[in-house]
Amino acid sequence: MIYSRIAGTGSHLPAKIVTNHDLEKIMDTNDQWIRERTGIHERRVVSDGETTLSMSAEAGRKALEAAGVAPEEIDLLVVGTTTPDLIFPSTACLLQKELGLRDIGAMDVNAACSGFLYALSVADKFIRCGDSRKVLVIGAETLTKLLNWNKRETAVLFGDGAGAVVLEASEEAGVLSTHIHADGAYADLLTTHVGVSRGFDGIEENEGRPEIVMRGNEVFKVAVRTLGRIVKETLGANNLDKSELDWLIPHQANYRIITATARMLDMSMDQVVVTVDRHGNTSAASVPLALDEAVRDGRVKRGDMLLLEAFGGGFTWGSALIRY
Repeated sequence: MIYSRIAGTGSHLPAKIVTNHDLEKIMDTNDQWIRERTGIHERRVVSDGETTLSMSAEAGRKALEAAGVAPEEIDLLVVGTTTPDLIFPSTACLLQKELGLRDIGAMDVNAACSGFLYALSVADKFIRCGDSRKVLVIGAETLTKLLNWNKRETAVLFGDGAGAVVLEASEEAGVLSTHIHADGAYADLLTTHVGVSRGFDGIEENEGRPEIVMRGNEVFKVAVRTLGRIVKETLGANNLDKSELDWLIPHQANYRIITATARMLDMSMDQVVVTVDRHGNTSAASVPLALDEAVRDGRVKRGDMLLLEAFGGGFTWGSALIRY
């Protein structure tokens, strides 16, 4: 039987750091208020010329190098993003050219903050069915382009970045299972309200740009409840007890959500990879960014059992159980 395994990871963050104290100067907020509610101390923000594509390219190159895989060996590219450079062509198509990949399949997957796990699930299935041998999977976002910097309820939360993994076919299971879900009944709790088909009317107040609209308290409650269900689903599908997990690598939206998930798993925070304090919520990029950091600093080692999970606008949610 064919499985997929992670052969290498990579990531990229913009150089520009925006701290809570920087935000104090431009909006009605303060460092203590942000830290207590979110756990965020700072976030990265793209500068002129930096895009979802440029960050994806940097993260992808690092993942290919870590995996020891040449660009011409990749036979599928899947990019999870909700902030593509263009409406079309897809960021994946632009990235295929940028990285010098063959004329392979290349697609974007838009599942908001769950985008990387959706993309990982797609890649895993292509390998398991024998259609692909090596797949580059990326989660990347420039969410700060969707912020209204006059609204602290959203402006303090988000950041930019990109993370990547190379999946390759293996006789031994690496990705043990993936699980993806959605429920559009909650769409209005976390949304943008505008788009190509609906039109872009009503966005003049944010300098003509779409903006993230969120009902934070409701999102928090549904997220904690939903992540609890998918954690149980993932462990149950693999007949695995939570005590057998080595690491939780969660979506980095809010420190309180992360700690709530850790408590459900009876895991010490020493077993949880946390980057939200330094990255903010980077949506589809957050899980691969955290994974790459933990791999490169030596915390995550070969043979470790990892639980990856995310929850985002849609609502969408997803998980992956991985023997690294």
